[in-house]
Amino acid sequence: MDVLISGAGIAGPALAHWLTRFGFTATVVERAPSPRAGGQAVDFRGEAHLSVLRRMGVLDAVLAARTTPRDMVFRGVDGRERARLPGSFTAGDVEILRGDLSRLLHDLTAADVEYVFGDSITALHDDGAGVDVTFTHGRPRRFDFVIGADGMRSGVRRLVFPSYRPKFQGYYFAIWDAEGDDHDLTCSPGVLSAPGWLMYKSSVPPELMPEELVAPGIYFDSISQVRMPSVSSGRVTLIGDAGYGSTLGGMGTGLAVVSAYVLAGELAAGGDAFARYEALIGPYARGCQGNPGPFLAPGTRLGMWVRDRMFGLLPKMPMVARFDVKAATAIKLPEYAPVR
Repeated sequence: MDVLISGAGIAGPALAHWLTRFGFTATVVERAPSPRAGGQAVDFRGEAHLSVLRRMGVLDAVLAARTTPRDMVFRGVDGRERARLPGSFTAGDVEILRGDLSRLLHDLTAADVEYVFGDSITALHDDGAGVDVTFTHGRPRRFDFVIGADGMRSGVRRLVFPSYRPKFQGYYFAIWDAEGDDHDLTCSPGVLSAPGWLMYKSSVPPELMPEELVAPGIYFDSISQVRMPSVSSGRVTLIGDAGYGSTLGGMGTGLAVVSAYVLAGELAAGGDAFARYEALIGPYARGCQGNPGPFLAPGTRLGMWVRDRMFGLLPKMPMVARFDVKAATAIKLPEYAPVR
């Protein structure tokens, strides 16, 4: 069967890898002209995440490219240190730059997967036996299934579920390339900034901040969550941030690789694969979602004082750090039998 995946970030190539292992033909379309470089560090936590990387055969490569966890130092506008968040708390079991992970997954799949860069899906017609797909530049094509792995502002989700909007969590953030220490943070009520990134509290909804206002080289978005009654419609479904996004929630990358393994395995098993995929991944994904805005950039001076005191206690409270691991491991991975 032929499967079209929209998005060549993390979830898309991971899914393409497993689909080819299960005997499918995978095509990945990506609107960017090439694999996206740059981005902040992402991490994997707990055995569920690590087990999938191990089964993919990439765990050693991820470990070889891992970053060195560093403390996040919070400073007031006067430059004095207010608090410190231990690197061991933020980095999980292994931390890697998002661009390095994306390149690794692309290289893993490039020989077996058709990648179409510089294009995007403009229309989908699902007739029950397949999906006819129209593209911005390429010729129309037909696929057995279409998977949206195209992020929080998913174009596939917009085509299939046009009335759905992610739930705004009251914060925005921006990331760009800049010289300086991005772990040395300046904070004031509702604002947190460092060289290369910014987070701030706002009541303005996302619809008032169109993407075209963002300059090239700057990633800008709202902190939002995607919580849908169902992420599937006919022969189309969503994966990663497109279906279960939680901007800067801390476990989106691990969720993406776990979801890719489950979705491909269920498709290979046949039958009502999307329903089984949602039943397994839906509760797990919701347990992994979070909003770091109030935690990192409280909107009041009292909230900042409480945050600072709490960060000081974290090294003495290892149980707090285990909450993320508990959520990340709250799934029993099925055993699937790849064709190769």
